Amino acid sequence: MKIPVASNFIQEIIVSDLNSGKRSEVHTRFPPEPNGYLHIGHAKSIYLNFTTAAKYNGKTNLRFDDTNPAKEEVEYVDSIRDDVHWLGFDWEDREFYASDYYGKLYYFAEQLILMGKAYICELQGEAVREYRGTLTEAGKNSPWRDRPVQESLDLFRRMRAGEFDEGAYFLRAKIDMAHPNMNMRDPAMYRIKKESHHRTGDQWCIYPMYDFAHPLSDWIEGITHSICTLEFEAHRPLYDWFLETLGLENRPQQIEFARLNLSYTMMSKRRLLELVQSQVVMGWDDPRMPTISGLRRRGYSPSSIREFCERIGVAKADSMVDVNLLYFCIREELNASAMRVMAVLDPIKVIIDNWEEGHFEEIEVENNPNDESAGSRKILFGKELYIESSDFMEDPPKKYHRLFVGGVVRLKGAYVITCQSVVKDSDGNIKELHCTYDPQSKSGSNPNAVRVRGTIQWVSASHAVDAEVRLFDHLFAVENPQDTSEGETWTDFINPNSMIVKNAKLEPSLKGATPESRYQFMRLGYFCLDSKDSSPENLVFNRTVELKDTWGKIQKKS
Repeated sequence: MKIPVASNFIQEIIVSDLNSGKRSEVHTRFPPEPNGYLHIGHAKSIYLNFTTAAKYNGKTNLRFDDTNPAKEEVEYVDSIRDDVHWLGFDWEDREFYASDYYGKLYYFAEQLILMGKAYICELQGEAVREYRGTLTEAGKNSPWRDRPVQESLDLFRRMRAGEFDEGAYFLRAKIDMAHPNMNMRDPAMYRIKKESHHRTGDQWCIYPMYDFAHPLSDWIEGITHSICTLEFEAHRPLYDWFLETLGLENRPQQIEFARLNLSYTMMSKRRLLELVQSQVVMGWDDPRMPTISGLRRRGYSPSSIREFCERIGVAKADSMVDVNLLYFCIREELNASAMRVMAVLDPIKVIIDNWEEGHFEEIEVENNPNDESAGSRKILFGKELYIESSDFMEDPPKKYHRLFVGGVVRLKGAYVITCQSVVKDSDGNIKELHCTYDPQSKSGSNPNAVRVRGTIQWVSASHAVDAEVRLFDHLFAVENPQDTSEGETWTDFINPNSMIVKNAKLEPSLKGATPESRYQFMRLGYFCLDSKDSSPENLVFNRTVELKDTWGKIQKKS
C-alpha cells in the first residue's frame, strides 16, 4: 500500500514509523472518562483519532476509562456511544473498558511490587502533598518507601480483600522523589475506594489510577499511537516508565496535540457539571452548552462539526479558536441546504383594508434560492397578517426601508402595501396597522409594477402556527471565562441573557417539522425543531445560528 502523505505533525510521525518499519499498522483509541457528556473539545479528539487511523488503513478503539466509580454513570456511557456514532464514526466490535483489564492491571501492580518498583504508603492528606515537594524544591522520601517487598505485597493483597478503610493505604511507584517532573515523584498507582462500579459491581474495592491504567490499557489493546491532549505531555515520562519497567515489547507511543480552547466557551467538564447541577442550564444537552448533545439539539449537523475539526487543524501549542468559525461551518452548510420559511417572532397585526373579507390567495415562494431542485411551496395570503414589530417605526430615520405611516414595503413573494394608520391600545402600545395593497404589484406578475426598497416576511393570521422560539447568545459574556482576576470567579461571567424566549407566529408548513429538521427563518437566522421539549401540540424551535457571517468577513479581509 502506498502510504498517504502526512498533513500534520502527528501524521508525519506515523508516516516515519511506517516507512522505517517500526510499525506495520496504525491503531489509535478514543479513551473518554464516563463522568460527563462529551463536548466540542472531545469532538476534535474523536475526529483526529478516527480519521488519522482511517487515512492509514488502521483501526480505532472506543475505550471507556472507568477507573473512578464515584463519578461514573451508565448514562454517561450511553451518551458517549451516541455522540461518537452521531458524529459519523464506528468502532465496530472494538468497544473496551479499563475495567476489562482490572485483573491484568492488578497482576502488573504485583509485578512492580516484586521488582521493588512499588510500595505501600501510609501517608495521608496534607502529608502526601508536603512530602511531594514543589516545582522548585525536591520531595522527601516517604517513611514507608523502603518497606520490605513481601510486606507491601501482603498489604496490597489485604487492600484488595477489603480489610482497610479508604485512605489508610495506597500503592505508589518507586521512582525518584527529587525528579524535576512532579509526576515522577513516586506517583499513586492504586487507592482504596469502596464504591460500587457500574460494570464490576462490588467485585473490587481498590481501583487503579489513570496514569497507571492508561499506558497498560493501550498496550493490552495493541495501540500503536496514543494521541492525547497537551496537558498529558508532562505525564509522558510516567507513561513510558510503566511500560519500560515492566519490560513490555511493542510499546505504544504517546503523542500530544493542543486541546481545543473556544472563545466564550467553558471546556472544563467539571465546570459544565456544576452548571447542570446548579440548574443554570436545562441539562447536559442544553443548546447553550458546548456538549455534542447540546450542539446537536441546537441544530448543528455532524458534517458541520467534522468540517470545523478539519478547519482548526492539529497544532503543538495551545491557542484560542474564535467561536465564529464554528458558526461559519454550520451557516455555510445550512445556507446551501436549509428550506426558507417565514416566521414572525415579535408579531404585530396588519389589516389590509382593501382586501376582500374571507378571501385567501395562494402565494408561491421558493424553498431555497441556492438550490433550484428544492422547488417551491404555496402559502395563503389574506386580509389579516402578522409582521415583525421591528419592521415598523412610527418615527423612522432617514433611509429606513421598512414600514411606517405613508411608507411602502413589499411582502415577500406577495404584494406591495402602504401603511395608512396605526391603532393603539389604552397603554399606548401598537395594536394593529391598517394598510392598503396594490393589486398590480404581485411579485413576478407585473414587470412594470412599482419597485420598493424594502421586503419583509409575513404570516397569514388565519393560518399561523403558534410556537415557542428560543434565541441563544454566548453562555458566557467574556471571551475567556476561565481567565479570572482577584475577587472574580468563572460564574461571574455567566450571561443572564444567554436565552431569550419568544412566542412566535410561523407559517403553517412548519407544523409538520420533525426533530432536528433545520430551516432558515427569513432574515432571522437558522432554526431547528427542539428534539426534547417540542411536541405536535407545542412546537419549540431553537436558533442554531444567526445569519450574520462574522467569520466569513474576517476571512475576506485577510
